[in-house]
Amino acid sequence: MKITSLIAIVTSTFLIPKVGSSNPDEAEKPNILCIMVDDLGYGDLSHQGADDLQTPNIDGLFEEGMEFTNFYANCTVCSPTRASLISGRYPDMAGVPGVIRTHETNSWGYLREDMVTLPQMLNKAGYHTAIIGKWHLGLESPNIPNERGFDYFKGFLGDMMDDYWTHLRFGNNYMRENKKEIDPKGHATDLFTEWSVDYLKKAKQKESPFFLYLAYNAPHFPIQPPEEWLEKVKQREPDLSEKRAKNVAFVEHLDYGIGQVLNALEKTGLDENTLIIFTSDNGGSLPHGASNGPLRGGKQDMYEGGIKVPTVFTWENTIESGSQCENRGLTMDIFPTLCEVAGVEIKHEIDGVSLYPSLMGKDQNTNDRVVYFVRREGHRYGGLAYYAAIKGKYKLLQNTPYEPLQLFNIASDPYERWPLDEKNEVFGELKDSLSQHIRKAGAIPWQEE
Repeated sequence: MKITSLIAIVTSTFLIPKVGSSNPDEAEKPNILCIMVDDLGYGDLSHQGADDLQTPNIDGLFEEGMEFTNFYANCTVCSPTRASLISGRYPDMAGVPGVIRTHETNSWGYLREDMVTLPQMLNKAGYHTAIIGKWHLGLESPNIPNERGFDYFKGFLGDMMDDYWTHLRFGNNYMRENKKEIDPKGHATDLFTEWSVDYLKKAKQKESPFFLYLAYNAPHFPIQPPEEWLEKVKQREPDLSEKRAKNVAFVEHLDYGIGQVLNALEKTGLDENTLIIFTSDNGGSLPHGASNGPLRGGKQDMYEGGIKVPTVFTWENTIESGSQCENRGLTMDIFPTLCEVAGVEIKHEIDGVSLYPSLMGKDQNTNDRVVYFVRREGHRYGGLAYYAAIKGKYKLLQNTPYEPLQLFNIASDPYERWPLDEKNEVFGELKDSLSQHIRKAGAIPWQEE
């Protein structure tokens, strides 16, 4: 079987356990593989229309699963979106409105110590929980993976690598296996792939289901594809600029790694009962050769190109192959969705909503809620936050704390070219709603006390 047809993943007799069910015989819980890539451009998949790039393995997921055509990362940058994934909360409600970094003077988040995390919830349902790859939610205790619910961690604690071969950041080695510092050799994408394949082989020998959060650093800059991958792209696409060719090769190398992981699922037989999610933490970085297709803006922007991300859920014989859903989804919605799939009841406050009804082809409307986006940052942003809010077809946004809010109709103007008049009543409604979210989130500290 070709890798592109391996994808996902549950037998036709599989039944979903009821939420909160305590009866282990009621249904067999699925394994869960959540793949989050870093800074993937909305237009940087061949499935998304790229004609200079080939991503057969990721494309295969979209062919075999349900694509959410209106899926958004919770933020324009890394840490906040990752905080939303593991908490089900808006980033500022999780204590992470901005990027967590090495130096305290340029770090804009601290994951709430009282936050209930996704792996903790899945542990209750009998899952073995693991993260391989990029963590980016804390560099030391208590905010390291093994202390926030993950049974196993092998990967990178930090924000970005200064080099994909040395894996260092400001000269620091943030590579860990659980709490032990390690110094592996090789390209980070290859390492995360190899470690994931090894994990799946071991998972085959266990009776408990697994939740594997596979978080690649790629294609986040520095754009460093292996040389043979770059040469292959240059030969095939001789008219590309050096910058674009590097980004294409970087994404294609990533796609190959994902294909190896999917292949391991099939070889171990785990593909018969595994749910796969593929998404990105934010949009592509335009200065580094990414493409967000026709969308305006890119990473760091509240425009669609900064927060709208390719996302698919794949589940053989359960989710309709090649299907699409127009319901708006956010990264934080993955938390309650997986809890429902695992049959574990959520008894604490979250902001996300379960997309399970949509996945099952049932009636669901997630577009009538107001959803918020925030990023706090230093330097040219002055340590302040900037925001966006969406309800239905309307989107209110700013791209720095110093520019005025603009309102767009993203149904009739999906590329955000024509801002609406501030006198539009929706402008005031969204602005007031956003102000109440800001007030509520203001009670949540984002620095270590």
